[in-house]
Parts: sequence; C-alpha cells; structure tokens
Amino acid sequence: MQNKPEQVPLWRQLQATAQVIQAVREGQSGSAAVEAVQADLRPGVQALAFHAWRNLGRAEALRKQLAKRPPPPAVDALLCVALALAWTDEDAPYDAFTLVNQCVEAAKRMPDTRAQASFVNACLRRFLREREALVASTDTDPVARWNHPAWWIARLKKDHPQAWQALLQSANRQAPMTLRVNALQTTVTEYLQELAGCGIDAHAVGDSGIELERALPVGQLPGFATGRVSVQDAAAQLAAPLLLDGLSQPNLRVLDACAAPGGKTGHLLERGVAHVSALDVDARRCERISQNLARLGLQAQVLAADAARPDLWWDGQIFDAILLDAPCTASGIVRRHPDVRWLRRETDIAQLAELQRKLLQALWPLLAPGGRLLYCTCSVFLAEGTQQVQTFLAHNTDAVLLPSPGHLIPGKPAKSGGVPDNRAGDHDGFFYALLQKQAV
Repeated sequence: MQNKPEQVPLWRQLQATAQVIQAVREGQSGSAAVEAVQADLRPGVQALAFHAWRNLGRAEALRKQLAKRPPPPAVDALLCVALALAWTDEDAPYDAFTLVNQCVEAAKRMPDTRAQASFVNACLRRFLREREALVASTDTDPVARWNHPAWWIARLKKDHPQAWQALLQSANRQAPMTLRVNALQTTVTEYLQELAGCGIDAHAVGDSGIELERALPVGQLPGFATGRVSVQDAAAQLAAPLLLDGLSQPNLRVLDACAAPGGKTGHLLERGVAHVSALDVDARRCERISQNLARLGLQAQVLAADAARPDLWWDGQIFDAILLDAPCTASGIVRRHPDVRWLRRETDIAQLAELQRKLLQALWPLLAPGGRLLYCTCSVFLAEGTQQVQTFLAHNTDAVLLPSPGHLIPGKPAKSGGVPDNRAGDHDGFFYALLQKQAV
C-alpha cells in the first residue's frame, strides 16, 4: 500500500474504506466518496476501495453465508470490505489474519459499529476457520463469480451473447495507462525515445497513443506539464480522427458537446481545428476543460450550458462537425471506475437513453448539410449505442450512417473506419456512430 502501516494504521484505512463503500451503496459516486476522505488516508483508501469493488459480489455472497440477516449498513459495509480483501490469497493486499484483526479493531473504534464489534469478530473468525468451504459454497452464485449485479450480467448476456464473459472479465482487470501524444509538439516515435531515455517502458498504440507498461504519476512523464502528452484511453482517442478524417475544408467550426473534462476537445485542437466550442452543463467541470486546454497551450470557446437547450446558448452559426460524447451508464469504463457497477440501477439505462435521444435531436439541426455528427458513449449496453442510433436514423431521413466502429469490446481490436485495428491496444468499452447530414 502507498501508506505504511506505522504511519497510517490499517484499521483507520479500513474504517474509511467501509464508509466509501457505504456511500456508493447510498448513491454517491466513488470518486466523490474517495475525495471526501482526509488527505493522509486517501491514497491507501482508494486502493483498498478499488480492490473491494472488484470483489464485492463475492464478499456479499460470503456475508450472506456468515449472517443470514443483513446487519446494519455500516457493519455490513465493514464486513464486506474485509471479505472482499481477504477471500483469496492470490491478490490480497494483506494476509487474511491481519485483515481480520484490523477490521475488528476498526469496528471497535467506529461509533456506528462499536456495539456490533463482537458480531464482526465472530463472523470473521468463522470465515478464517471455514474460508475454503465458504468460498466454495458461493462459487455457483453468478454475482459472486463475476462480481457484478445480477441485472448487469443478464443485460450483457442479452446484448453480447458471444462476448459477455469477456466483458465481465475485462471489467475486473486494472486498465493500462495510455497517453495521447500532442502532434503539435512532438511525435509518437520521438516521445517513445524520450521515455526510453528515462527508463520508462512503453509501446505505441493507434495513431497518436502510447501505452505504458506500468502506470506512473503524471509528474514523472517528461513534458506533461507543458502539454506534450495527455492521459487518454485508446478507444477515446478514436473520436477526433473519426470525426475529422475526410473533412478537408479550412476553418472548420466544431462543437464538442458534453465536453468535460476536455480530453477530446484538446485532441480536436491538436489536429488543427480552427474553431472549437466546448460545452458542459456543469460550470465546475468547464473549469477542468479550461485548465486542461491551458496545459496544452490551446484555446476553445468554453461554455457552461445545456447542450439539449440550444435556444439558451447557440448563436445561430451552423457547425461543420459535432462531437456528442453523451452522458451514459459508463458501463464500458468499469475497470477504471469499479464503483459504477454497484452505483448504477437497471432503470438508469432507460433514463440515460432518453437524455441521449434528446441531445441527438437538439443538436442535429445545428449541423450543416454535408456535415458530420459523431455520437459516442463509454457504454457497452446496446440501448445506449446501436439501438439509440437505429431509432435516430428511423426518425431522421436526412441522416446517413457512415462506416463506424460501433460497439468496441475491451480486449478485442478497436476499429478505424469500421476496420479492425490491432494497434489500438488494451482499450475501454466504447460506442461510435458517425452520422452525415444529407442536403435536402
């Protein structure tokens, strides 16, 4: 762990981790919950929480074996954290006896769990005695095996009958750290040579990407502060070239709707777009866009506005291209945000699909005849991808679907212009549909 036990006692980290797990169960995002943890605990707690989320299905199944009746939420969260971390020795951050001892200590010191400390102790001591048998008894539980909610597993089976297992397995692996090279400042070849000179192992992916063999703090990357590279997944790096390739007219006007934190905005500008308008409904997230562009030494028109309400922000000038990276379930980036699977509810899919529909309908009239709109989501659910676009095409006869990657499955080759691209590396789950407006 990043914090040594003698500096930050493990029981304190377990306390905070349990509070983070409970916060997500109550509807708070994992990022916000971790950010609320005090600074000296935060790195260790984030590592423990990520581990717990990737094993929470197994932990909940084990807890049901140990306590048939659900204990109070704070106690249940602490128990599940301990079980998620200790159920297997293969990748446990500490040995099982240490985790159990420290978890009991955490229970004794937390106001919400102090009265149940003996219960926590009894459950976890039984777990230590009967671990092999208890784990075996949960092996047939799909939620325990795949560490995803039952509805999520069922949805993937229906949407991707040939790839659902690969999707679930990928979601429980750590994602690589992938960089996008700023073509205005350097090249992939030059930057790889610079990394090699610093003793950093990496290889090229896609047209502008570099995948590191080992994740590093961005401060250790040469030239990061001056915008020579940005952190961006290989699948996300497909957006700018998909939208722009083939649009050769000068002085393109491009709209990046739902743009925060600005990664794709920066990529558009790095590829020479003259005028980019970047929108996000959250003013604080717009600050992130501006900060990221400042690091890159680039400029765009950044607006805090609702992309679905052009009447409140649009100046009447049509766009040559629109990038709509729509709000979604984030089901394709679970390996980077493992809390998402436990935060989302099945009903969220329909609600988000309706928002996506409204955004498409609102932005389509802002596009010039002959122009392109790239619709994308970091989702692997068909309702937010293929089905959404099919519905749009059925209701908009002036829209034509150009060759597009469609749903990108983690662990499989990404596509460029509809053609599999084995260079794209280990990418996230994504969906891309490139739509062109026909002249009426």
